[in-house]
Amino acid sequence: MPQSARLAPTYATGGLLGSLPGFRRDPLDLLMRGFWAAGDAVRFRLFTRSVILLAHPTHARHVLQERGSNYSKRTRGFAVLRDLLREGLLTSEGAHWLRQRRIAQPAFHRTRIARFGDTMTRAASDQVDRWLESREAVHDISADMMRLTLRIVGETLLSTDVSRKADRVGQALSIAQRAGNQALGRILPRPRWWPSPNTRRVRAAIRTLDEVILEIIATRRTQHDREDDLLSMLVAARDAETGERMSDAQLRDEVMTIFLAGHETTALALGWTWYLLAHHPTVRNRLYNEVDTVLAGHEPGMADLARLVYVEQVVKESMRLYPPAWAISRCAISDDVVGGVRVPAGSIVLLSPYVTHRHPAFWERPEVFDPDRFASDHSARPPFAYFPFGGGPRQCIGNTFAMIELVLVVTTIAQRCRIDLATPPVVGTKPMITLRPATPIRLRVAPR
Repeated sequence: MPQSARLAPTYATGGLLGSLPGFRRDPLDLLMRGFWAAGDAVRFRLFTRSVILLAHPTHARHVLQERGSNYSKRTRGFAVLRDLLREGLLTSEGAHWLRQRRIAQPAFHRTRIARFGDTMTRAASDQVDRWLESREAVHDISADMMRLTLRIVGETLLSTDVSRKADRVGQALSIAQRAGNQALGRILPRPRWWPSPNTRRVRAAIRTLDEVILEIIATRRTQHDREDDLLSMLVAARDAETGERMSDAQLRDEVMTIFLAGHETTALALGWTWYLLAHHPTVRNRLYNEVDTVLAGHEPGMADLARLVYVEQVVKESMRLYPPAWAISRCAISDDVVGGVRVPAGSIVLLSPYVTHRHPAFWERPEVFDPDRFASDHSARPPFAYFPFGGGPRQCIGNTFAMIELVLVVTTIAQRCRIDLATPPVVGTKPMITLRPATPIRLRVAPR
């Protein structure tokens, strides 16, 4: 390690617990205050632990791409995720991860995803029908987007209608995420066997998710007509060396990962997008104009994506301000230097799209919602200045799927609905494993 490398300055908030109370109360505020006070690299002391926030795009590129093999997922954050996802693509590492990634990758090729466009549009159109047929004018957009994306991920990647299970799945995921967030904020990790009401609730929530997923797997194993989706590929896959198929436990881990990464994060991105559009009628009306011009009355499809330029810009700007995966943690395996900052072996580093997406060196007026940032003539930014799907070899396998889904769903709804503010107009953030709204996003829906 070069002698000239420096230690990251510590953002000191005082007291025995250091920044732990601030992390528990509002981690986004804590990270932003540390960034504004100390710059691109800052250390936070969380009682006996410490984490180094690395906020510059070159830092993210170094950790996730250039030296990705030196940074493992053996962090407390991923330990919490592993309780839910076990050894799925998001949490596994090494040879197991590489094998699973190779099996799953073909299902996410753009040519395969193109076949799912009609399913995405139809599901969104059915959601509009329910809104317009309802006697209620104000709707819980957060919950509705969760149900919608669960239906889409079920029908497209699992060839299974899970919409009737949406409430059970959503509630169970919320319980598991809340427990994960609490675990991250504890001074000492609590053993899994700890007898408490919260532990029992979490176990019950995971059992609920397991029941739903194992039922889907059992049904697929008995089907003779093979579906051309990810689950079928995983069921049929054999290990190249042993010839063995995946066990139900292995399949469960991958399907659980699909549920979380392919359902909840997309739903959150949609919810935040409608929230921002309701607050910015000029942007919303411009989006309506593009939708009406491009579609000219017909339902949206894959062929329209290339011309739905402003819709895509709106979605990207929404994920800049409210990235569903707001933080990415890694553990340094050996000593390293990142941007002139010493990162000793065993250090926990934190990359935060939420913080980097607000870096003033790359984003003018970073707190302002401005989709024109993503116009083609405003795209000269370095890699990882924008990374809502992570980056490097471990970039989200479903990023193309998610972007197509987001643009088609927003377009389908915007073609038929006007979405306006309802009370209360302001919704805060609730950073859990994903970036959720602090209260449900309730908006007024009317036909256009």
